[in-house]
Amino acid sequence: MRNVYALISGGLFGLGLWISGMIDTTKVQGWLDVFGDWDPTLAFVMGGAIVPMAIAWQLTRGRKPLVGGNFPEAPAPRLGRNLVLGSVLFGMGWGLAGLCPGPAMAAVGLNGLGGLVFIAAMAAGMFAAPAVRTTLDRAVPAE
Repeated sequence: MRNVYALISGGLFGLGLWISGMIDTTKVQGWLDVFGDWDPTLAFVMGGAIVPMAIAWQLTRGRKPLVGGNFPEAPAPRLGRNLVLGSVLFGMGWGLAGLCPGPAMAAVGLNGLGGLVFIAAMAAGMFAAPAVRTTLDRAVPAE
């Protein structure tokens, strides 16, 4: 039953990405082009995600999921090297490709070979990230 809920949730997520235009690379790059032909519509997508998630964090306190396990803890509100470096790399990839991981997976069938190349590069980055983080931590220990 848990897999059925996961399938439904993933399908709804993908549908929301499609309806919002997040799988359209030109729309995403238009959002990022604040000094050119700026498209502010994705601000509504962000608001439509941030507001319900803030409410969900409050509602899950002291509760258990219906399908077992535990809800994840809210992330620590702390600014550190990993958050800054990860955000910069994520933003660079998002700006260059016009996709981030969720929309890339939702659009893999729509973006042809370019979409598959993006997915392969994303997977390579995810695979390499732990080794890079370990190397960085050895070179310059985090505070």
